[in-house]
This record gives sequence, structure tokens and C-alpha cells, in this order.
Amino acid sequence: MTEKLIGSCIFGQSGGPTAVINASAYGVIRAALDAEEITKVYGAAHGIHGVLDDKLYVMDEEDPEELRLLLHTPSSELGSCRYKIADPEVDDTDYKRILEIFKKYDVRYFFYNGGNDSMDTCNKISRYMESVGYECRVMGVPKTIDNDLYGTDHCPGFASAAKYIATSCMEINKDARVYDNGMITVVEIMGRHAGWLAASAALATEYGSGPDLIYLPETDFDMDKFLADVERVYKANGKAFIAVSEGIHYADGSFVSEAKTSSTDGFGHAQLGGLAALLADIIKERTGAKVRGIEMSLLQRCGAHLASATDVKEACAAGMEAVNRAVEGTTGKMVAFEREMVDGLYNCKMVLLPLSSVANYEKKVPLEWINEEHNGLKREFIDYVLPLIQGEPELPLVNSLPRYAHLKKVLAK
Repeated sequence: MTEKLIGSCIFGQSGGPTAVINASAYGVIRAALDAEEITKVYGAAHGIHGVLDDKLYVMDEEDPEELRLLLHTPSSELGSCRYKIADPEVDDTDYKRILEIFKKYDVRYFFYNGGNDSMDTCNKISRYMESVGYECRVMGVPKTIDNDLYGTDHCPGFASAAKYIATSCMEINKDARVYDNGMITVVEIMGRHAGWLAASAALATEYGSGPDLIYLPETDFDMDKFLADVERVYKANGKAFIAVSEGIHYADGSFVSEAKTSSTDGFGHAQLGGLAALLADIIKERTGAKVRGIEMSLLQRCGAHLASATDVKEACAAGMEAVNRAVEGTTGKMVAFEREMVDGLYNCKMVLLPLSSVANYEKKVPLEWINEEHNGLKREFIDYVLPLIQGEPELPLVNSLPRYAHLKKVLAK
């Protein structure tokens, strides 16, 4: 039996927001408040920045009902960041500061909610605390609409984004077919290196109103073949609907997007955009057709009104699992999902993975799920994603508008 570790905890959110990241926050906060081993629950303002800046919110002082509303509040309520801390062996400045803050508030538990880069941060902090002999249990809580975290069947946030994308594509397709004139529509969907989100547009096609062609970054993009595909569909139907991942690239690895060199984020990743407009111009010049380019942009990240009830439930459960396992003695792990079928029905099982095996690895759409022409998805992808988007959460409304959480965010002193 692991000896009880008594002390406070810090929870932080990092990376891009999602429709359900606050459901994970609620899972962590609620379980931590209920755990007798955890004496105080702090929320870091803007992720690891809040720890480094000594800006922590006292979650014990929040109204329980407002906390519960986090289940259906999109985006990152505590604030997020994109900050890459150095390897502790190279520069331990940040780690010394983190240790100072942990000692100040008697922090013995640290929970970090994010994607690949966030798990890297988690892993580094865990290693450093162990190296200096400070007992602190560090756990990663998964999050990313990109669905590219290694080792887990899927990630909280992906299913709701997939449901939003599929629904929006169905609506766009209906809109594009109203008039009797020719029309080609190009929709740009998020996804730098992994095409899970763009692939989700295949759900719309499967259910009768979606893209004719879908292109992912898992395969090299060929402009000539792309234009031939578009012309073939357009000549046959008088309409064409194309979904493209923002990260599609040529054989040499360069992004098709004209905005590929515009800037980078805090981790050095290219900020992509402008792809739909670029392809629309090229198609128009080639075909002479009326072409519309649509960039879903940020809308696909936080569409809580189209959230998957399954996603909300699993996101919250992941947060609770992280706390429950930590107080039992686990550290240096990330909560992951393992899919199992029970009597023919989907079930999600919680498992733990070493942070070192998750950080900085990417999971991509299996090539065998992409069709031979590299312009669509096979049934295997539909079977994978369909169980994840099921259910509609009971959203709290006021005057038919969403009622989101309003936290007091009392600063720790």
C-alpha cells in the first residue's frame, strides 16, 4: 500500500482550446476537492505561465454549481499558453522557479491538461522533481481536437470537433446545391500533420450530404491530380465539394498553403491558413467555374452547442481518473483511452501510459483507412469515429442562449 501523500495540487490547461477541455478541468477539480489527501486545489492562470508567475486561483472558493457548469463551457476557462520549457539538463531556470512555487504552496500533485507539447512539459517537470528529490505526483490529462496523441485510441475534444465538422459540411453542401448554376466549394479544416479532423468530413458524405473529395496530410499532395479529380466530379455533377486539411503538403514536404511562412507558435510550429482561398483561385483559373473557399478556422474548436455527449463524459472521466490514480500513488503517467467492444457496443476503458512514451510523438490516420486514390476515406474510418460522436449533452440555457461557468478566480496569496 502506497503511503498517503498529503498536500495541495495545481491544475493547468495548455495548448489550443476545445469544446470539452473544461469538462476535464471539472473532473480534476471535483475529484481533487473530494480527495482527503489533497488539502487545497489551485488552478494555474494560463497554464505553466501561472505557476512561473505565481498566479494561481483558489478553486476551493468557487461555487460548486459554477464549477459544474464547466462541463458545458467551451474553451480553456483558466486560460492557456504555448510555452516550451527547456530540457532541465540544459537550462533548469524554469524548474527551480516551479519548485519554489510548489514548496510555497505545499504542492504535492500537479495535473496538466493538453496535447503533445503539454505532455512534454509534464514529463520534464516529473523528471526534474524526481531528480531533486521533491515528492510530487505529476499526471497528464489528454486534450486535442487534432486526435494525434500517441498511444490513446482517441483524445478528448476530437469527437466534438468531428461532430461539428461533419454537421457543418452537411449544411454547407446543402447550401451549395440550392442554385442551378455550377458551383465548386473548397472547405479548409484544421490539421497540421494529422488529418483526423478533415477525415471527419467523410461522416457527412456517408450520411448523404458531404464532400466529394477529401485530402489529408498523411499522403503527398499532387496539384495536377487534384485538379483532374475536381474537374471529373464537376463535369459529372455540375457541382463539386472538396474538403482539405490545412496541412496538405507536396512530396518535398512543403505546405501547399500560401500562408505557411507567416509565423510560428511558441513551439515553432508553422501557423497555416489561406489554403481554401488559394485552391479556390487555382480551381477557378483552371475550370472557369464559380468557386467558393471556406475556412472553418476557430469555429471548429469550441462548438459546444454541437458537442458529443460521449466526448463530454470521457473528458470528465479522464480528469477524475488522473486524480484518483495520483492519490493512490501513480506519477509520471498520462490517462489514455482504450477502445473495447462489449456485447457489440462501444466502451471506453481508461489506461495509463508513461509520459515519456507519449511526449512529442504523433498519431496519424492509418494509411489503410485512406482510399487508393488518396482523395477519400474507407469504411474503417467511419466505424472508428461514429461511436465517439454519439449523444447530445443537456446544455444549460438562459433565454435560449448558453449559460457558461462564471468563476470568481480568487488569487492565492
